[in-house]
Amino acid sequence: MPTYVISTAMELTAEQRAGIVASITSIHAVEATAPRYFVQVIFNKVEPGSIFIGGEPASHDHVWVRADIRAGRTREQKARMLRRIMAETSGILGISDQDVWVYISDIPALGVLEFGHVLPEPGEEDAWLAALPSALREKLKQAA
Repeated sequence: MPTYVISTAMELTAEQRAGIVASITSIHAVEATAPRYFVQVIFNKVEPGSIFIGGEPASHDHVWVRADIRAGRTREQKARMLRRIMAETSGILGISDQDVWVYISDIPALGVLEFGHVLPEPGEEDAWLAALPSALREKLKQAA
């Protein structure tokens, strides 16, 4: 469920994308204590000159990370996620921390359907996984 959308006008290399995917997947798994198989990362290329901040074109190096996650994480968990995503993304891309903006929005688990099933509340993933059809359960375990 956690869906992280990275938007930027920067041309990202395959290595940078892979680094960001690995970083965000790990951060979410550790800080939100969620299975890695839930984490999705999507990259949106933005045309230069098409994003503005305060009426002025945004810097070419600017990166936005928008995350929709299941509700139920504490303020402390979200704060750690925000800071780590900012720091690790800026390090991977070689840009200033100030150019990485991160947004985390909560969505109730009952409002999300993936893999053909409504998602569990945080902490109830093991029971949810056990109730899935065996082929899907094995596929998800391989991604863990």
